[in-house]
Amino acid sequence: MSTKANSKLITLEDLHQFDNFEILAKQVVEGTIIGLHKSPFHGFSVEFAEHRLYNPGDSLRNIDWKVYGRSDRLYVKKYEEETNLRCRVVIDASSSMYFPESVDKKSDTSKYAMNKLNFSVVSAGALMHVLKKQRDAVGLSIFSDKVEEHSRTRSTTVHHNLINSTLERYLDRTEHNITTSASSCLHEIAENIHKRSMVIIFTDMLESSGKTDEVFSALQHLKHNKHEVILFHVVDQKKEIEFEFENRPYLFIDMETGEEVKIESNQGKDAYFKKMQAFKHDIMMKCAQYRIDFVEADINKNFTQILIPYLNKRAKMQA
Repeated sequence: MSTKANSKLITLEDLHQFDNFEILAKQVVEGTIIGLHKSPFHGFSVEFAEHRLYNPGDSLRNIDWKVYGRSDRLYVKKYEEETNLRCRVVIDASSSMYFPESVDKKSDTSKYAMNKLNFSVVSAGALMHVLKKQRDAVGLSIFSDKVEEHSRTRSTTVHHNLINSTLERYLDRTEHNITTSASSCLHEIAENIHKRSMVIIFTDMLESSGKTDEVFSALQHLKHNKHEVILFHVVDQKKEIEFEFENRPYLFIDMETGEEVKIESNQGKDAYFKKMQAFKHDIMMKCAQYRIDFVEADINKNFTQILIPYLNKRAKMQA
């Protein structure tokens, strides 16, 4: 990401914390160039593994003629079936993701306040830094009530820079009344990912229809297409889950619909807390059922406090 964005939300020092991490696929992926990840197909790799004796019928192009010159015996090169990871980062950019809003939008110091969307953007930037270092292919999709962005999946520096520029545009946006159609958008994205990939999704799971089951139907669509899915559930834990507000009257405004509710903060706290706990539990259980990695992403923590433990845990599981 550019220096402009780095000075507000992410620094080069932040990114360097991820220099020694790798993001490896847990399941087979598809790609076309050398990398770290097992491919389901032959012929994708040029990564040498070992020699074996030539058998009649073997392709002559795989004979190691240098070894033949030294030993006068025919040996064939064997290769690992490896490929680059194809990763698609998906970000929810509906209005609920702009919570909490900056108090002073005109102040330069609050221009890039850490709301849910900005947390998702910088987290995506850090993960893309790791993927770029691995020479892996990355694509970006951003949705709200429609799919707003859906890039190609590439590994070039020019492509990574283009994606970072796209992400930066969303740091500046603070639009109200943009609803979420997560289920229909994820179905559309699933239809447009044509090779097995790792799909990393940043969302608060607040579907405008209120039907979380419809969102999981779309996530199942991704799993059915053999993609590995990682869900970062992006929330403000103190306010959205625990309802931590001062004991006084508040006017709560739905950022997507504009609906207003005036209430004493402690008046419905217990009922709200229980409902949100049940909502969160339901998401976690469904993720476990569908074999989707669930990552709780509390924006009150630094994004490195969310990503680094997850990457460490993932590395240990694959060791």
